[in-house]
Amino acid sequence: MAESRSAPVLEVRDLSVLAATQPILRGINLTVPAGVILALLGPSGAGKSTLLRCLNRLIDLTPGLRVQGEVRFHGQSIFAAGADPDALRARIGILFQQPAVFPASIRQNVLFGVRHAGRVPRGDWPELIERALGEASLWEEVKDRLDAPALRLSVGQQQRLCLARTLAMNPEVLLLDEPTSALDPRSAEAVEHSLLRLKGRRTLVLVTHNLAQARRLADQTACLVVREGAGEIGLPDPDLDRPAPTVGEI
Repeated sequence: MAESRSAPVLEVRDLSVLAATQPILRGINLTVPAGVILALLGPSGAGKSTLLRCLNRLIDLTPGLRVQGEVRFHGQSIFAAGADPDALRARIGILFQQPAVFPASIRQNVLFGVRHAGRVPRGDWPELIERALGEASLWEEVKDRLDAPALRLSVGQQQRLCLARTLAMNPEVLLLDEPTSALDPRSAEAVEHSLLRLKGRRTLVLVTHNLAQARRLADQTACLVVREGAGEIGLPDPDLDRPAPTVGEI
């Protein structure tokens, strides 16, 4: 039976992140249903990117931070003993603010994670490349030059290439850390178009400062505010015209 759209994919329960004894995030409660775009809003320094990195355990790679509380993926704790962070990150991919392409061909960039994981037979690579680049709205622009250096692409194309590289791993959840903030308006529009095409087939968690972008893309919103030096879930911006959750409600 297909999973209900309202069924939770990610659940965050009383999550706090501390640097020594100083909290960065405090008491975060959040539920993310399947197939939606959830926008995380809030001022700089509220811990939005830190929260995003907790959802696929990239937070593990930042020395000196301590995580308390729980994150569950399909009901299972991602911090449980024996949980494999690499396997988790294959299922919960991430796209960063600045595009980070490798000094290799477009084809090699798309296949980077797939080749490392070794899960896709070599004979399936051409189909996978076309699918991933198509989902990232880049296939038609590069299909005749897949062996050209990726660094020759425009910044906007590089960001969509990074999206394709993530999508090549076929993640169920995609985390997006201000993916259009470094792009010109036309390139940002192309990325947004790609994200809207993914909605429903994947679950997206989008960090953005752009309220207009949240209106265009998000099914739901959550707002982080700073209280006593730490980020907490708070009231949404009154200008947002979509319903936003309070603690524990999405």
